[in-house]
Amino acid sequence: MFVVYWLAPCNGDASEAHFQRFDADALADALQFAESLRKRQALGEDIGFVTLCSENPQSVGKPGAADPAADYDWKKRRR
Repeated sequence: MFVVYWLAPCNGDASEAHFQRFDADALADALQFAESLRKRQALGEDIGFVTLCSENPQSVGKPGAADPAADYDWKKRRR
């Protein structure tokens, strides 16, 4: 799944957070939507903090950083 987040005024002067969700197979649509917001921002519209986030529902591991498994044996080789 993909989500585009941005700040824009809503019903007054204060900026509010907005978001638009996209299906896991709609990365191109999400990127195009984010780019359209950035173009509007470049033209002077009061839009900011445009960002795209993703979450893979088929991920095999837990999200984030974690300690390696006890049997993990990685060594950096230098020449």
